[in-house]
Amino acid sequence: MDKNVAEYFDKQKSSQREICQKLRQIILDTFPKIKEEMKWGVPAYGDGNYYIVALKDHVNLGFSLKGLPTEDMALFDGGGKTMKHIEISSLKNIDKKRIVSLLKLVKERQK
Repeated sequence: MDKNVAEYFDKQKSSQREICQKLRQIILDTFPKIKEEMKWGVPAYGDGNYYIVALKDHVNLGFSLKGLPTEDMALFDGGGKTMKHIEISSLKNIDKKRIVSLLKLVKERQK
């Protein structure tokens, strides 16, 4: 794990820290060779195609919209023009199958 990413996760309160770590593991399990770094002040993956940000009462897993058709953009939350996210408020709300599907969708459209 990137040292700065580890420090970011370690600074989070308990529930957010566990959510962040679980999301990181899903990303790494899906793309074992993906680049992990701090970007925009948060952990980012795949040259900024994905990010994890811990907020006050939830964690956002963000996705690049580059190359996505409008109908695919509807699968995400947020009003961003280049990035959107899904919001996760607890470990039990992590839908691994959906997350893996969205990760792969974004990667496929990046080609």
